[in-house]
Amino acid sequence: MKLINYFKESYNELVHKTSWPTRRELTSSAVVVLIASLLIALIVWLMDFGFENLMSLIYKYI
Repeated sequence: MKLINYFKESYNELVHKTSWPTRRELTSSAVVVLIASLLIALIVWLMDFGFENLMSLIYKYI
């Protein structure tokens, strides 16, 4: 009985109490996440590239 009640309450909450974003809001948020992800990926790549060159230079003189 508790399981059935749980599903009824979950359904009620999803259908009547949850405010879903509009298509425009969803698109806007997706663009923000995409740009942030690309920016973070670029920063990590630059750090990796710099560290690789630094280590190559150190190992060259050892």
